[in-house]
Amino acid sequence: MDLSEIAKKLGLWETKHIIRKAAELRRLCDVQFDSSVIGVGEVCKAIICLEIAAASFQVIFDRQAATRLSGMSEKAYNRSFNSLQNTLGVKTKLDIRELGIQFGCIRLIPFVKKGLSLYKDRFIASLPASRRANADFTRPVFTAVAFYMCAKKHKLKVDKLKLIEVSGTSESEFNSVFASMKDLCFDVFGISKEKKDPREVKGNRELLDVLPEKRKIEDGNFSSDDGTEVSSHKKHKRMGNAAYEQWKSSVLSSNKKNKAKGHCKQTVQTSLDFLKEAPEKTELEALS
Repeated sequence: MDLSEIAKKLGLWETKHIIRKAAELRRLCDVQFDSSVIGVGEVCKAIICLEIAAASFQVIFDRQAATRLSGMSEKAYNRSFNSLQNTLGVKTKLDIRELGIQFGCIRLIPFVKKGLSLYKDRFIASLPASRRANADFTRPVFTAVAFYMCAKKHKLKVDKLKLIEVSGTSESEFNSVFASMKDLCFDVFGISKEKKDPREVKGNRELLDVLPEKRKIEDGNFSSDDGTEVSSHKKHKRMGNAAYEQWKSSVLSSNKKNKAKGHCKQTVQTSLDFLKEAPEKTELEALS
């Protein structure tokens, strides 16, 4: 299918400069690598080249119509787009305002700009002087992560996977920038009430000791308050422990009795054997 026909179906028939740019990108694809290796067909390749060209001229592109025309699912199209874009070395500029409109979070725009600027300053300050000039924040992953963290802080729901696809990055790179941004700008992006591992949470025992009347039942011991009700679980636990101790004592006492009886039987048997041997000895002494 010709590029001009595809552009016409996507509403780009009057943008000849975009068609020329897309044709140039498609020729570059054909020269550098075989797109079928990454699962991108000729029609899909032409559509993706048109989208990249439209983005470079900041022209609105209907991705849903492009996905339908490519005959692929949305997820497969996004994956193919990211693969082709990264292979060509084309960098997409991710605008914060466009993200806000797309995800319905326009009020986050000033917070994202402020947090992103603060992160850049702190990140550059943490680098050695020889590496500061080479710091590159043009990749869209930084904008995407800042937008996601601001949405999370303001308790707004944003689809993380969709944001990763829009930014054209990988999940591992997204998570790496997320961790870096959280460490350097916790005062801007951090969330104070985050879920913690229950095994890491320890009770404040000093505070419990200050107010003994409020002390709860802990580790199977009673509280200092007589009115405190014992939970059913701990009741069963204590009853089980008591039953076990009773059983243990009965088994030990039974073993002691059995040992004593065995000792008595052995003593009686020894006496009987001695009495049987005694007459034989006296008769032999008399004969001698």
